[in-house]
Amino acid sequence: MAGPRKPVVEVRRSQRRRRTVSAYRDGERVVVLIPDQFSRAEESEWVDRMLARLAAREGRLARSDAELLARAERLINLYLAEYGTQALPASVRWVSNQNGRWGSCTPADRSIRLSHRIQDMPDWVIDYVLLHELVHLIVPSHNAHFWALVGRYSKTERARGYLEGVAAVSGTP
Repeated sequence: MAGPRKPVVEVRRSQRRRRTVSAYRDGERVVVLIPDQFSRAEESEWVDRMLARLAAREGRLARSDAELLARAERLINLYLAEYGTQALPASVRWVSNQNGRWGSCTPADRSIRLSHRIQDMPDWVIDYVLLHELVHLIVPSHNAHFWALVGRYSKTERARGYLEGVAAVSGTP
């Protein structure tokens, strides 16, 4: 059985580029930008490395709504098991119209929406945002009980700091 087909790669060398390497897709082709002084061995090493990075990034971007529901169920089992179906959402989905917040929850219809802006963030950040919204199914407000439940996640403070940093750099909440 054949593995995935390796894309056509175009390497562009630049005399102005000194140390950085970058890559992007241009249709079916991958363009890799490297410094002109790189040897052929360095070029080959960096092409492989950048193809792996692009594949990993595209894998994260391909996260589906079904994967989000499975992730929600895993988080419920780990952090909210005693609440049973009370913590189970009716729907969890990615949305592209949410630019002012990372996620939202409507307890009345048990729906959770996560902004597409976090799709490319690390899994532990997505887990934090999703758990935050799951807890809203149990505690609608941001009271002490709410934060105690969210705080069960060991990376809560780290994820909040990450999101605050992203917001500060991008100028959005």
